[in-house]
This record gives sequence, structure tokens and C-alpha cells, in this order.
Amino acid sequence: MTDIKKRAQALNPQIVEWRRHFHQNPETGLDTPLTEAFIVERLREMGIDEIRKGVGRHGVTALIRGEKPGKVLGIRADIDALPVMEDTGLPFAATNNRMHACGHDAHVAILLGTAKILVENRKKLPGTIKLIFQPSEETSEGAPAMIRDGVMENPAMDAIIGLHTGNLWKGLSSGMVGYRYGVLMAATDWFTVTFEGKGGHGATPHLTVDPIAMACQAFSAIQMIVSRETNPLSPAVITVGKICGGTALNVIAPTCTISGTIRSLDPETRAMLSERLRAVCDGIARSMRGRADVQMTFGTPALINDREITDRLRKAAVDILGEEAVAEVPEPTMGGEDMAYFLEKVPGSFFFLPSMYGGGKDYPHHHPKFDLDEEVFWIGSAVMAHFAMTWQ
Repeated sequence: MTDIKKRAQALNPQIVEWRRHFHQNPETGLDTPLTEAFIVERLREMGIDEIRKGVGRHGVTALIRGEKPGKVLGIRADIDALPVMEDTGLPFAATNNRMHACGHDAHVAILLGTAKILVENRKKLPGTIKLIFQPSEETSEGAPAMIRDGVMENPAMDAIIGLHTGNLWKGLSSGMVGYRYGVLMAATDWFTVTFEGKGGHGATPHLTVDPIAMACQAFSAIQMIVSRETNPLSPAVITVGKICGGTALNVIAPTCTISGTIRSLDPETRAMLSERLRAVCDGIARSMRGRADVQMTFGTPALINDREITDRLRKAAVDILGEEAVAEVPEPTMGGEDMAYFLEKVPGSFFFLPSMYGGGKDYPHHHPKFDLDEEVFWIGSAVMAHFAMTWQ
């Protein structure tokens, strides 16, 4: 453990250099060919030759086979950026109207650092490590795309881990490690409801069927699903973020559309919310002589950490940092993360590496001024490498 910690600390300048390269050259969605090429080049320089490109379009997987027998561990990092114009003023800021405003640049660099440490310790390494560099986390397309392309196979994984850095959870300071048993992040679903009626003049509403009135009724009614139909001990959110209807002040439009998101932590609650939203919108439309077309898009499931793997991950973090720098994340977030797709298929754990400056210098994820404390990146590599060496 001491050797891994010291090696990771010595490697931090290289991890920072890699992070700055990714930050300066952000790519979005599934279209990450330059990021893919850079990752592959670095892996080959490390002596890793079992590399597969083009997984989920531009994702990368690679195998590090230890010289001791053992199981297969996946370690995953997301690699995509956001369509955000950067406003950090950093010397390595992006200039292509895209930005690593969620820490994925650090995630990739930290996993490369982990890979380098594990390659150097291949003689002591039990089993096989499958490195997973995943595109399109921000649109939740990347994990399913990689799964369709066989990332879970050849060889099949027995467990998987990953991390998120930044300032997602309060109560932990930069350089600590946060873990959580069970549900860590929410299921994320989306809806669009188009209310259809009969348009006409605003002066003669009795001759029309007003879809904007339907939408207003539905906006209020669907909030009652959470407040009166959902178990208060099972957190849930229904947010309408967009309403579109009408083109003139004195005209009743024939259609009106509302769109929004549903977030939940419990699978049964998730199913209930979508069913009730559909029924409530349909019922309101019918009661007002119109109709509702409800379209649901089911996104990431809730991210649920396995207790046994999380216990072992916590121990690895304590070995590296000591008890005082490892803490349980106090509560889940209603944000989503497509690491959840992998955790549906194999047991694993997703943990938190805070990397904030403090003193009012921190901005939220997805903000044009978002930045990270680079001094703590080595911790992610050290914890994941030590876990890989000891989890069995």
C-alpha cells in the first residue's frame, strides 16, 4: 500500500498534464475520436496491448492481466464533455464551445494513472483489470452503447468500480473519499405531453377546446402525485421544465406541450410515477374535451452500490488516507449517472473524490467557470489501484 500511495503521489503531475490535455480538447456525446486516440496512445506507451477501440462508437476497453490468479475487475471512467462555452480563464481552457464542466477530464486522467500503477505492479496483481473509458455519460447513451458492443463480455466482469470528482456532495472536503451503501444517485426519466384541443378566437372560448388550460391543470395535478401518492420515505421529483403553446395573444392554440423530468430512488416508485403521470394527464385532457399524447423516455436507473464491494472500497481508501479522511456520503442526490447500467449487471461501487478549492472559488457542475483542485487527483488513482490489488 505504501508503495502504491507514494507512486500515485509522484504520478500526480503526469495525471494533471493528461487532465489538462483532455480539458483543452473536449468532445461531446458518442463522438469522441480524438479523446479515444489519445487514450489508446497512452495505454500502448504503458505496455498494454489488449486494447479494443470503437466500443460504443468511440469508447475504449483494455485488459491488464495480473500474474496471480483471480477475478475480473472493471474500472470505469466517463470521457465526454458538455456543450458549454468555457469561462474559466484557465491557460488550458477549451475554445471550441465545448467544456469539461463535470470533471470527466479528471476521471480519464485518474484512470490512466491507475492503469500505469497496475501495469507496474502486474507481477503482484491478482486476476484481470478491464479498463473502461466510456463516452456520452451526459446523454446517458454511452453505457448502454458499450454494453451493446460487448463490454460486459470477453472476459465477463465479477465487479466494477468508478469515481466522480468535483463538489457534488456537501460535508466532505477536498482530498477526502466519500462512499455510500445502497442508493447513491437517482433514476432519471423524461416526459413530453402534447395536449390537443380545438383552436379558435380568444373572444369565443366556448367555441374552442383549450389545450393551454389542460396543460395548466396538468402542471398542478402532477405535483400531487409526489405529494399525495408517493411514500414520503421514498424521495421523488417531477419537474416541468418547458411549456410551449400558442403564437398570438388573442388566439387559443390547437395544441400545447409540456416537458420535464422524473427523478426517483426506488424502482417501484419509478414505475408508479410514470404510470400515474400518464393517467393524470390523460384524465385531465378527457375531462376538458381534449386528448393527451404522453411520451416517456426512460433514462438511467438508480445507481445502487453493492454493500460488500463498498466495504472493501472503504477499506482501500482508509489504507491510503486514514480513517479521518474517509466518510460516508450523507444522502443520495437526485442527479443521475449512467454508471448505474453497469451496476445493474455486476456488483460494484461508485465513490466520490471531492476536489474543491473552497473560499468561495467553487462553481457547480455544468457551470462555465467550473474547475477542479488538481492536487488531489492522485488519491483517485491510489485508491482504485490499491482496491484492485486487494479486493479479492
